[in-house]
Amino acid sequence: MTVRKAILLLILLVSLIASHFSQAILNRNRENLGLTRTAIISNAPPILAFTTVALGGFRGLIANTLWIRTTELQEDGKYFEAVQLADWITKLQPHFTTVWVHQAWNMAYNISVKFPDPEDRWLWVQRGIELLRDEGMRYNPHEVMMYRELGWIFQHKMGAYLDDAHLTYKARWAQRMEEVLPGGRPDYSTLLQPSTLEATNRLNALVNRYKLVPPIMKEIDERYGPLEWRLPESHAVYWAYRGLTEAKKESDRAPLRRVVFQSMLTSFQRGRILTNIATRTVELGPNLNIVANTSRAYEDMIAADEKLGDHFAKGHKNFLRDAVYFLYTANREKEAAQWWAYCKKKYGDQLAEQLNMTVEQFAIDRVSEDVNETSPDRIKAVVTGLLTQGFIAMANSDDDRGESLLRFATKVYTNYDERTSNKSMRQRVPIAPLNDLKLDVLRDLLQPNPEVNPEFQAGLRTRLNLPTMFGMPTAATTNKAPIIPFRR
Repeated sequence: MTVRKAILLLILLVSLIASHFSQAILNRNRENLGLTRTAIISNAPPILAFTTVALGGFRGLIANTLWIRTTELQEDGKYFEAVQLADWITKLQPHFTTVWVHQAWNMAYNISVKFPDPEDRWLWVQRGIELLRDEGMRYNPHEVMMYRELGWIFQHKMGAYLDDAHLTYKARWAQRMEEVLPGGRPDYSTLLQPSTLEATNRLNALVNRYKLVPPIMKEIDERYGPLEWRLPESHAVYWAYRGLTEAKKESDRAPLRRVVFQSMLTSFQRGRILTNIATRTVELGPNLNIVANTSRAYEDMIAADEKLGDHFAKGHKNFLRDAVYFLYTANREKEAAQWWAYCKKKYGDQLAEQLNMTVEQFAIDRVSEDVNETSPDRIKAVVTGLLTQGFIAMANSDDDRGESLLRFATKVYTNYDERTSNKSMRQRVPIAPLNDLKLDVLRDLLQPNPEVNPEFQAGLRTRLNLPTMFGMPTAATTNKAPIIPFRR
């Protein structure tokens, strides 16, 4: 019996030694394959370190129970209670990605809209961003879902117009970015190698507070920019781009690519911050410097997704048509002609009667495509709108855009005038002379108005060489005199 026990003990000892070495190999393989996440997180909060060590395997059971209760609270509309339970789950299971994503979405979308005050809403949207960016990604730096959700909050919740408080979100984010990226366009030579205390402090805030890495920002600007980093769309592109570097499967990459090209389209449409001195407000205008990169983002998506390639191609065609129109109205006619030629070459079979149009004919047709030739009211609305924007641009010292818009208004008016040239139609659908329309627009812009900046009005009178009292109630006879010059 003694010999037998000795043999059994020897076998047990050998087995324990063998299991020790095999367990180490298994743990390494599980870690490499992402099958387990049991490592203690460095610099973890005390409560997280405690639950990780003390509760061990019971953490999963407790987290599952809390998750079930969280779902019930969510269905009952008890979002605040659900947030508290979700916070406990993240303490128990910091690698449970779904909870981080769900909790951030809950704050940004469900809880924020419970508050009527836009500033209160912004606090919850901001908290949702911080939860993913500062906490969730700290424990899950390689989880693609985190990057997708963060990009979506920037793209959809902050960047889109669906939330009543979206202007507050945009304004507050722009203020924060202005502090670290003055003017919204990074000086990468300074960011990458700061030489002053101020530049160093900005870099620290950029990296530590907002988790923006300058070399990656530079890559994104070179590939997709130049972007306006004070706007949320640029940050949607940034986080989607970061996610693409982590994605291993095509099913993970496709949603991130959509965030990129959809945010690029929004940046093209309204990716430039403009200061309107007429109303003392900030407005958004098109970023025409990213036309080529936006087009390439579409084409990358078309090539990568065979199933939806035709759908994305339709969007690409519509984008190209918008680009041609926007470039033409911004006095960038050469670029407009180049992109119009490219659009016809790529999608000529889908352009029908527009295929044989010149870029000027297309631009005029684009303005007038929904305007019936027997509707002078709608034509007047188009022309006066172009005139208004043109005069405002000139007062804001944007001469190229201003003169282009004024010239374009003339062409639209002339086009309508030629189509209604016969006597019977002229009597049936009359429209005021163009110079009268100009004067009407100027009177509206220059009349006393507490909501209009008087400096803007004085500047516009100076730029157009108008009498000092033009637009004032006492200057009725003077108002009829000037002919507003257009550069032809």
